[in-house]
Amino acid sequence: MFGRSLAPALRDHASFAVWSVVALCSAIELALNLSDWGLIGPARLRSLAYDYGGFWPGLLSGWRPNYAGQPYAMFFSYSFLHGGLSHLIVNMITLVSIGHYVEARVGAKGFFSVYAGATLGGAVGYWLLTNEVRPMVGASGALFGLVGAVLAWSYVDRFTLRLGLWPVLRGVLLLVLLNVVLWWAMDGLLAWETHLGGFITGWLMATLVDPRGRPDLYDHDDPDLDVP
Repeated sequence: MFGRSLAPALRDHASFAVWSVVALCSAIELALNLSDWGLIGPARLRSLAYDYGGFWPGLLSGWRPNYAGQPYAMFFSYSFLHGGLSHLIVNMITLVSIGHYVEARVGAKGFFSVYAGATLGGAVGYWLLTNEVRPMVGASGALFGLVGAVLAWSYVDRFTLRLGLWPVLRGVLLLVLLNVVLWWAMDGLLAWETHLGGFITGWLMATLVDPRGRPDLYDHDDPDLDVP
């Protein structure tokens, strides 16, 4: 999407906002695992976290919430919870690798705007499209939003640089294929609705946060770029 053609200063950008999200999600999952292992209490901490912080579609159709404001808070709280260490690790690796480019382009404020917008959009997508009654947790809605943002900027940049747009379309097709494969591998338990909502919202947020083409962000010495 950006690839090696990024200017060195952009490639080497330190992603403090990204790492702050990684630290928060990791701290929460660590606490839940310590509870699972019986090292801290209460013993049902993970279940309580899902009960109070997961995204429950039923709370928007008459279920009784555990606390005032839960039907609103869950649109964001779900993204800081994960289904275990493997779920967390995969998501955090993805966050670091993609979020790095987003923060490098638009700074910490822009990153948080895209991330928060995609988190909200992912929850809305799940709410509108799912038939599940189980809670949904994980940062993948926000992560697909970051991918959507990178693809949106790639589209604008490549159009500005008069480059072909096939890499952008290829990126979208690969995301569709990835979701189909994961949905099959997980026996239909993949929250693709969250991914779709996050991706669309991330793309839209990118065009609001930084709608300009940015040829200055690329290494003009790269032979693969036909820079005007």
